[in-house]
Amino acid sequence: MGKLAFRDMILTVFKLRKVCKLADAPGSDRRYEREASRREKRKYFSLIVFPILPYLFFFGLRRVEKALTFNPAPFSPGQYWRPPAGAEDVGITTSDNVRLHGWFVPSRISPALATVVYFHGNSGNIGNLGWLGEDLTARGFDTLIFDYRGYGRSGGEMRDERDLYTDADAAYDYITRERNAPPTRVALYGQSLGTAAVADLASRRKCGAIILESGLSSGGEMAEIKAPLFARLLGWIGKNRLESKQKLSAIHCPVLVAHGYPDDTVPTTQGLALFAAAPEPKELILVPGAGHNVCGFGGQTYFDDIASFIRKALIESKDRAPKTALSASSR
Repeated sequence: MGKLAFRDMILTVFKLRKVCKLADAPGSDRRYEREASRREKRKYFSLIVFPILPYLFFFGLRRVEKALTFNPAPFSPGQYWRPPAGAEDVGITTSDNVRLHGWFVPSRISPALATVVYFHGNSGNIGNLGWLGEDLTARGFDTLIFDYRGYGRSGGEMRDERDLYTDADAAYDYITRERNAPPTRVALYGQSLGTAAVADLASRRKCGAIILESGLSSGGEMAEIKAPLFARLLGWIGKNRLESKQKLSAIHCPVLVAHGYPDDTVPTTQGLALFAAAPEPKELILVPGAGHNVCGFGGQTYFDDIASFIRKALIESKDRAPKTALSASSR
């Protein structure tokens, strides 16, 4: 036997002994089984989880968008809650059978000059808006202030902008059908997110005037300002388009656009874009220093401006000239 053949035989024997020792070692089979089990689990995990990751990402972004768009505050016993003087608690049922809560406040002047429906912003509820109802009724307007679904004492949950528009329709139907307000003597007054409800409602149904206070031109344009990279890459995922500027072309009544200057929440450029898109006759009020709280900052002078606009739009319509009124005032 040659030296090389003998060496190969010796190496083979040592390898066999090593294999035998491993096979005889306590727990070697269990370790192998555990490793095989882990590999199998990782395989199935990859097969199950990886395909659904895009869906988790998609619906996760949708939830973030919803939280940014709607920030409801349901009524709680400890919160500040003061109805306007003379207010009547009212229940409004939507077309999908959700019960909304609101206050109907009769005008302090009889007969009322017109009816104002107020649409609040994306957060809070009507509990701290009693003063606003009093300011409007003191100027001769019946006023409805209500909470969207999920807000205040209203039932249901706000899922997307379609629910917002459904609630707006219900408020309009309540005023025109149950309170018998003529549509041409109804003024729709929206603040911030409420301007999206007003623009949509007025584009589909008859009204006498609309007020867009601190409003956004569209959800997409707001995203371009606040998060431009996100808007460009993932804007297509958004569910709440809020295309107010686009809807203004279908409105056939006087429009008042009011905005604070500057406004860090909804930039003033958004209000200017709404004004540019609005049909004639239209008016613009810019309030330096008001930020996102135009009516609170503007006070009684601002409410006088609103009342004057509504009177011109609804009461003096025959004498109204089709011109644009621009004013920038500091209050």
